[in-house]
Amino acid sequence: MTPMDLNADLGEGFGRWRLTDDEGLLSVVTSANVACGFHAGDPATMRRVCETAAERGVRIGAQVSYRDLAGFGRRAMDVPSAELAAEVAYQIGALEVFARAAGTRVAYVKPHGALYNRVVGDEEQAAAVVDGVLLAGGALPVLGLPGSRLLERAGRAGLPVVPEAFADRAYTDGGTLVPRGQDGAVIADPDAVVARAVRLARSGTVTARSGTAVGVRARSLCVHGDTPGAVGLARRVRERLEAAGVRVEAFS
Repeated sequence: MTPMDLNADLGEGFGRWRLTDDEGLLSVVTSANVACGFHAGDPATMRRVCETAAERGVRIGAQVSYRDLAGFGRRAMDVPSAELAAEVAYQIGALEVFARAAGTRVAYVKPHGALYNRVVGDEEQAAAVVDGVLLAGGALPVLGLPGSRLLERAGRAGLPVVPEAFADRAYTDGGTLVPRGQDGAVIADPDAVVARAVRLARSGTVTARSGTAVGVRARSLCVHGDTPGAVGLARRVRERLEAAGVRVEAFS
């Protein structure tokens, strides 16, 4: 059985405001998608999360976003390709400073929110993200939705690609995520989330909102850090995965 990475979005605070229980989640996950200041996060938060992740052997990923603090990176934006590439590289570079100071490195890149959804089907924006990763230097793996334009472009550019799945998000029949603005887009029942996680890891399938079984072959499983009881749910997911014989380990 293929090992499964467990990732979560962390460092999603700003100043005195904190959204995620970074300390708790870093005791469960194997990879940390760290906000780089464009949708959330600030230098002190980035530094703290990198230090804790390094202490616990958790891989650090740059979670890059559109420049949208007010909208938490979830508002659709049209950013010119050259500008987006530069902003992606800028975010990776900022996080790399704190990762290195903690004795480690940025290990991968994952888009956030509206950018994540946009690069599933938008060739131009996907290419801009890949250009930004290349501009930042190094062959960093790119984490994204299976079958997305992003992973396709990253693979063509020689970057390692890591397909991921979501146990707490509803899927369409085409294997894409149901937009958050629609009813039922987020799975709220913890038991259902845990069961979906095990099914995704063991069979590579998930039940779409229509009831159809959809193939979603993934190497990483995302557990959202901004949902109520996120730490307890993430712990339950990991425990059930391991009990089902799934080896939970970082992909990088």
